[in-house]
Amino acid sequence: MAVTAAAVAVLLAPVAHAAPAGDNGNVKIHDAKTDEWLKKNEPHVCTFYLDGFQFDSAQQVTWRIEAWAPTADVKGTEVKSGSLKLDGSGHERTEVLSLADGHYKLFWNFDGEHGRAKHKVFWVDCPDGSTPGQPGATPSGTTSVTPSGSTTVSPSVSPSGSPSGKPSSSPSVQPSGSAVSPSPSGSDAATTGGDLAKTGSDTPVGLLAGVAGVLIAGGAFLVMRRRKAGAEG
Repeated sequence: MAVTAAAVAVLLAPVAHAAPAGDNGNVKIHDAKTDEWLKKNEPHVCTFYLDGFQFDSAQQVTWRIEAWAPTADVKGTEVKSGSLKLDGSGHERTEVLSLADGHYKLFWNFDGEHGRAKHKVFWVDCPDGSTPGQPGATPSGTTSVTPSGSTTVSPSVSPSGSPSGKPSSSPSVQPSGSAVSPSPSGSDAATTGGDLAKTGSDTPVGLLAGVAGVLIAGGAFLVMRRRKAGAEG
């Protein structure tokens, strides 16, 4: 009997050394939609929570998450931390957490640990490229941007009720500061103090040329007739 008891003690010794009291639990990364009682690890998540199992009863836990290579600008930068107390079965979970897309490492420390902290590495990778509520999240909806400096110009109408087609005596100024005045067309040119000065006569040019031709011919005829009469006398 003594030999048998000694053999059993030798066989159990490595097991006790492998899992000392306080270090027998484990922690998992769970997607926010995963049931907390599923003892599986999910290293690729969007929103998530931390889930501890099979630790000692009522252990106090502190945890932190650090940015990790290859996506961390500075490896080991703490991005989130917290604490919680495990229940009587050595189980507890955090609230749902969110981080910007990237690679991270969890450090899970607890009272009574004999070895190093429990840890997990994982990726945050959300479909839209950023986690809701985090800096850089894509806002919903779209915004229409009008280029600055563009101005729609329309002819102004004189408040005094001047007829349509006649320009206002004062130019309309748009918000950009450029004065806009409609160009007059046809005979409705802008005037000051009456109609435009007229040049020449209202008589058609062709008629004047005809009359001038008759007068010149008549004059030539009279000259020739006088010369003829003088020669006969």
